[in-house]
Amino acid sequence: MEEKDTTFKPYISADKTLPEMTTTSIILGIILAILFGAANAYLGLRVGLTISASIPAAVISMGVIRILLKKESILENNMVQTIGSAGESVAAGAIFTLPALFIWATQWGETPPSLFEISIICICGGFLGVLFMIPLRQALIVKEHGVLKYPEGTACAEVLLAGESGGASASTVFTGLGFAALYKFISDGLFLFPSEISFDIPVYKGSAFGTSVLPALVGVGYICGADVSATLFAGGVISWLALMPLIATFSGNGIIFPGEVPVLDMTPDEIWSNYVRYIGAGAVATGGFLSLIKSLPLIVTTFRDAMKDFSIKGTGSTLRTETDLEMKWVILLVAIIALIIWLIPAVPVNFLGAIMIVIFGFFFSTVAARIVGIIGSSNSPVSGMTIATLLIATLILRITGTTGHPGMTSAIAIGSVIAIITAISGDTSQDLKTGYIVGATPKKQQIGELIGVLASSIAIGGVLYLLSTAWGFGSAELPAPQASLMQLVVEGVMEGNLPWTLVFIGVFIALCVELLGVSVMPFAVGMYLPVQTSTAIMVGGLVRLVVDKWKNVTDKQRVGMQNSCLLYSSGMIAGEGLIGILLAVFAIIPFGSGTLGDAIDLSKYFSLGPIGSIVFLLILVASMFYFAFKGKTGGIDEVPLEEEIAD
Repeated sequence: MEEKDTTFKPYISADKTLPEMTTTSIILGIILAILFGAANAYLGLRVGLTISASIPAAVISMGVIRILLKKESILENNMVQTIGSAGESVAAGAIFTLPALFIWATQWGETPPSLFEISIICICGGFLGVLFMIPLRQALIVKEHGVLKYPEGTACAEVLLAGESGGASASTVFTGLGFAALYKFISDGLFLFPSEISFDIPVYKGSAFGTSVLPALVGVGYICGADVSATLFAGGVISWLALMPLIATFSGNGIIFPGEVPVLDMTPDEIWSNYVRYIGAGAVATGGFLSLIKSLPLIVTTFRDAMKDFSIKGTGSTLRTETDLEMKWVILLVAIIALIIWLIPAVPVNFLGAIMIVIFGFFFSTVAARIVGIIGSSNSPVSGMTIATLLIATLILRITGTTGHPGMTSAIAIGSVIAIITAISGDTSQDLKTGYIVGATPKKQQIGELIGVLASSIAIGGVLYLLSTAWGFGSAELPAPQASLMQLVVEGVMEGNLPWTLVFIGVFIALCVELLGVSVMPFAVGMYLPVQTSTAIMVGGLVRLVVDKWKNVTDKQRVGMQNSCLLYSSGMIAGEGLIGILLAVFAIIPFGSGTLGDAIDLSKYFSLGPIGSIVFLLILVASMFYFAFKGKTGGIDEVPLEEEIAD
C-alpha cells in the first residue's frame, strides 16, 4: 500500500493572503456555471454524456483575469473554476432524471414540475452534496493526499500553476467555442447541410448506418480517447448491424410485443425504438450495477474510515488553508434541507423518508468522493447509484401504497436528489483537491461551491423548460437517453410493463462483455444510443489516436499536441451546447406565420445535402489537427491534462 504524503506544502502558503473570493471571481464563476450548466444539459440530453467544466473554466478565467483585467491571482482563478464547475455537475444530475417527469406529463396530459420545484430539487441535492464533503475533507483530501490522486482535480491544479500559458490556452478554448457555434448555426439553424447522414441497407434487412457530423460528438470522442470511443462504437455496431437484422430475420410477419405492427413493416429506427432500446437499457443498468458491486469493498472501507475520522468540531485549526465551514452551520443547513424535501409537493415523502434521503445521500457522497479520488470522475458509478436508488425508492413507494402517477414521479424526484448529491460531491472533492494543492482557503471554496449550485439550480429549470418547449424530451433532437432509461426502470417496477425478455438479453450481453474484460458501461451506452452518435464519437477517437501515435515528435511536443486539441475540443462542446440553447429560443419565438427558427431555415431554398455534411465534417477534423500541431510549439505543453465524461 502507498504511504501517505506527510511532507506536502501548498503552492500558496497559509501565511500568505491573495485575492480569492472577489467580486470578479464570483461574477465570472456564476456566468461560467450557468453557461457550462446549460451547455452540458443540452449535450447530456442529446447524447447522454457530459464533460467536466473545471479545466475549461480555469483557462477561461486565466484568459479573462490575466489578459483582459491585467490581474494576477491563482486563488482567484481557482475560485472561478470552483464556482463554474458546479454548473455542469448540477446539470449532469438533473438531466439523468428530471426529463422523465416532462415525458410523463406529456403522456399523461398532466402539468410538468414547476420551475420552482425543479430549482428546489436541484438546490437541495446540490447543497447536500457540498455540505457532506465538508466533514470528509480532512479525511479524504488532506490525510489521504499521497494515496488518493484525484486525477481531474490534480490536473486542474497543474493548469493553474502553468500560469504563463493561460492566455494561449484560453484563446484555444474560445476559438473552439466560436468555430463550433458557427458550425452548429449553419447546420441546425440555417440547415445548409444535414447534421446527420443516415442510410438503410436494403440487402441487409433491419440494419442501418450513418454518422452525425456535429462538433460536440467529435469533441467528446477526442476527450474520451480511442479505447473508450471504440468500445462505445462496438456497442452501436452490435445493435444496428447484428441485433436489428437478427430481429428482422427471425420475426417473420408476426407482431412482437411491445411493437404494434409486424417487424417486417418497421424501419430500422422503429426496430431500434421498439426492441433494441430495451436491450440497451438492460445492458446499461447491468453496467451500472457491476460498477457498484465492484466498488463495494471500497464503499465499506471508505464509509468506515470517514466515520472514524469524522469530527463535529472540525480540524480546530486557525490556519487559512485548514479552515472549513463551521459544523454547526453544516448541521443546521442539512436539517433545513431535510425539512424542505419533506415539504416539497414534487417529492411526496414523510419526514422519515426525507431523513432516509439525507442518510443515503451522505452514504453515496462518501462513496463518490472516494471513488473519484482513485479513478477519476469518469468511472464514478453515478448511474448505478441512481438506478439502485430508483429501484429501492420505487419498491418502498409501491409497498407503502404510493403507486401510479404519484408514485412514479416521487421515485424520479427522490432519484434526482440522490443523483445530484452524487455528482456534486464528486465535483466538490476534485475542486477541494485543486484548492489543497494551490493553497486555497477551504471555507471560501465551500461557499463558492454553494454559490455555483445556487446559480445553476435557478437556471437549470429554465433550460429544461426551454428545451422541452422547443423540441420535447425523447424526440430526435433531444433523446434524453439517461432520463429515458430511468423512466423505463421506474415504470417497469411500478407497473410491470417492461418487455423483460429484451431487458434480460441486454443483461446477459453485458455480463459476457464483462467476462471478456471489456469496459461494460461505454459498450452498453453504445448499444443504447443511435449508431449515428457512436460513429461521430468514433471519429473523434480516431483523431485522438492519430495525435497520440504521431511520430517524429518529442514527448513534450506530443503532450502539447494532446492538450491543445483537448482544450479546442472542450471549446467545441461548449460552443455547440450554447448555440443549441439559442436555437431552442428561436424555435419558440413567433415570427410571421411560424417561428424565428422557421424563418432562418434556408433548406427550402438551398441545401448542400449529404455531400456538404461530409465536407464540413472533414473541415472539422482538419481544424482539430491544426490545433494539435499548433500545440507543438505553444500552449500548456508540460501539463498532462485530464478530462472526464460522466456515465
